Amino acid sequence: MKKELIISHEGEQSKIALLEDGRLFELHEQEDKSEFVVGDLFIGKVKKLAPNLNAAFVSIGYEKDAFLHYQDLGPQFLTYKKFLQDTVSKRQHNSSLKNFEIQKEIHKNGTIDKVLAKDDSVILQITKEPISTKGPRISTQISLTGRFLVLIPFDKSVSISKKISNSEEKERLKTLIESIKPEGFGVIIRTVAEGKKVAELHNDMNQLIQKWETAFKNLQKNKVPSRVLSEEDKASSILRDNFNADFVSIICDDEQMVDDMRNYIEVIAPERKNIVQFYDKPIPLMEYYNVEKQMKQSFGKHVNIPSSKGAYLVIEHTEALHVIDVNSGNNLSSGAGSSNKEHALTVNKMAATEIARQLRLRDMGGIIVVDFIDMINADHRRDLYEHFKAEMSRDKARHKILPPSKFGLIQLTRQRTKPEKVIKTKEDNPNIDGEILAPIVVVERMEEVIRNLIQTEKGKLFLHVHPFVEAYLTKGLRSIQMKWYLKYKKWVTIIPRDSFKYLEYKMVNSKKEELMSYSN
Repeated sequence: MKKELIISHEGEQSKIALLEDGRLFELHEQEDKSEFVVGDLFIGKVKKLAPNLNAAFVSIGYEKDAFLHYQDLGPQFLTYKKFLQDTVSKRQHNSSLKNFEIQKEIHKNGTIDKVLAKDDSVILQITKEPISTKGPRISTQISLTGRFLVLIPFDKSVSISKKISNSEEKERLKTLIESIKPEGFGVIIRTVAEGKKVAELHNDMNQLIQKWETAFKNLQKNKVPSRVLSEEDKASSILRDNFNADFVSIICDDEQMVDDMRNYIEVIAPERKNIVQFYDKPIPLMEYYNVEKQMKQSFGKHVNIPSSKGAYLVIEHTEALHVIDVNSGNNLSSGAGSSNKEHALTVNKMAATEIARQLRLRDMGGIIVVDFIDMINADHRRDLYEHFKAEMSRDKARHKILPPSKFGLIQLTRQRTKPEKVIKTKEDNPNIDGEILAPIVVVERMEEVIRNLIQTEKGKLFLHVHPFVEAYLTKGLRSIQMKWYLKYKKWVTIIPRDSFKYLEYKMVNSKKEELMSYSN
């Protein structure tokens, strides 16, 4: 499978698209000054206890207090609490945990008011971004994730991913990590560590220890609330969790990000740093790679199933769960012959593949119920279940899939750490609500903009418009575009934008600087 990572930086936002064989499988958006990212470490202050929920609300600088349940304190909570107190009071002089006294573990069925009080300071980690009206979800069980290893303070164990099955390799990794891990820390060996050399694992360990040292130095400042350690930017975290031999290219339109990613890859796979490429063309990066077009096609209530000859999904959302209905379209005849039964299985398997993609793409979480096409044959139902599990195995989010029920439904749960991605695929109908400029007036205004800009802009001009408008402006030998050229002796390149509204446009120069824009 050929993987491509497309990263576009515009304004103060980055869009990151993961393509697999040219198809969009993941889409992430990240603000440059994002307040909260899963994995960030903070020092917060307890604002209120909620004994009826066995939880506390903690201020971390967000408009909504973060939610901390007793079960998320972790058994070593008292040790973390003492470490924070000693660090702030300067009794703890360095980040080493070698001789730090481990406190008694808290009871797993205890109550929040026995270990926490109002105005207590706590060191914590973001486990779920703010969703809807809820604040961030947090934990005081800290873990630092690297490329191959996960470092856990105040632990002693070395555990290995269950996906590493070779017993000799498991023993090699465990022996190696036990010899290099710092005292006072536990380690989880990730699946991607399998077969890696000593130098690579040692380097990953050193980077994680440096992260802990950075957090310690920020804790010493005793600024409450505040962030003490930031996760990598989204592009680097995707590289960390996904980068392998399947990646053929990483393309970005921001030079600084290109340098940062090359430096990152030079550490983890120096022989492959040249797959990172800088994109510098007038057509926007997401447009050039058809990402915006795929977004329009992939989001929305109805989603076509590729290669199914008319089958489609209907995706509905309720307050409690998501419901996905598989429709055969005109695929199945009214008869019940064996070929029809086989075809139902084929369409269902195609649907399962697309559903697994949709869950990743939209980042849907919680309870999901899928109504597949009815199948009487028990072997077919079992085949579909195994196929669905295999397709979902590529999903990094934790999930659990139940076998088909007697009604033919498959239920699953999927971890949700941030709000579900919603992209508007329909545009406002200008004939119903509100007033807009007549299209001919908009075209006249475009011409006025061009007439004014050619006085100061000597380089190339690029006009970004909706594809329908682009077709209108460029149609025929005596097109409006050609008329502008003959009138002003200036060729304006017109670029269609799938993401634009019908009458939205933007004028850009050769340096990609926005000169003028209009959006109704």
